[in-house]
Amino acid sequence: MKFSYVMLPDYPLHESLASIRLADELGFHACYAADETWHKDMWLLFAAAAGQTSRIRFGPSLSSVVLREPTLIAQALATLDELSGGRAEGVLSCGNFGLLAQYGIDWAGIRPLSRTKEALKVVRTLLDDGTITYDGEFFSYDGLFTFARPVQERLPVKLGAMRGPKSFEAAGELSDGCHHALSYTREAYDYAVDHIRVGAERAGKDWRSLDIGAWVVFATGPDSAKAKEAARSMVGIYASSMPEEQLRRNGVDPAELKPVIDAIAGGDLARGIELTSPEVADKLSVSGTPEECLEKIRREIEPSGVNHMICAITDHSLVKAFTGRELDGVADVDTQLRLIHERIMPAWA
Repeated sequence: MKFSYVMLPDYPLHESLASIRLADELGFHACYAADETWHKDMWLLFAAAAGQTSRIRFGPSLSSVVLREPTLIAQALATLDELSGGRAEGVLSCGNFGLLAQYGIDWAGIRPLSRTKEALKVVRTLLDDGTITYDGEFFSYDGLFTFARPVQERLPVKLGAMRGPKSFEAAGELSDGCHHALSYTREAYDYAVDHIRVGAERAGKDWRSLDIGAWVVFATGPDSAKAKEAARSMVGIYASSMPEEQLRRNGVDPAELKPVIDAIAGGDLARGIELTSPEVADKLSVSGTPEECLEKIRREIEPSGVNHMICAITDHSLVKAFTGRELDGVADVDTQLRLIHERIMPAWA
């Protein structure tokens, strides 16, 4: 089991860089970030971090092929790969539907899976060949080339998937793996991995060789109640992007969460947090003491075949930035990175 840190780059940049350096020293596999307008630019942040680290990998989890043209994603990945000495990788999808709506884009009208599959082909071709001539349904190029070339023989490119089954199967068949966001139950991961396996076998690949990542809301610390309260402050914000099918696979009735999502969509984050029950928050996060987090990973996530924990660490600074709530006693990011390293990662040493 690999462990990675996925950050929302909303901290002062010197703090983010310090946390990335610490994750590198502690042996985390990668540092990812969302390639979204809402946050500080992850490409610039990771370019700076590349020169301050030696082992940790970098890239978007994920980058939207609607808001960022696929050849520009390939160009950025190849450039980051050179800067980092071969430590770049990327995850693609159509992106956050809430963000697309703020651009006036209706996700239902853009054929998200077909667009993402075609974009993956474009990114893979430009990374591998440095040039592309292609006439597709969504993207077309005539002799386009780039001098941005990756250092790795094959720079890993994966797909993000949440709803399924076709998106999970496409990840297994066409890409180097799948990052599945915001699931927390054995049922949800059995569903995802079963379909990833179907896709991999269709392509003649061993599904166990793929990067199968669990992207989870994560909060830990010595005080279980405070860690769980930090997670509760963010669960509704993340859950608003979960399809109803996924909520059900995680043991949550969509009707129960609808008032939370409506409040958040209306800008009333305080009301959304108030309406998020501790029970729902516990279902939709990995939170508590390190031992509680470890037990949930081993019980609900690992048995399905997940080989990569991608921890969206939630701390007091992030909660305050998003919600304005002051949560005393919640462990900061660096403390949580150390706790993961000292008390969770050794279970897979």
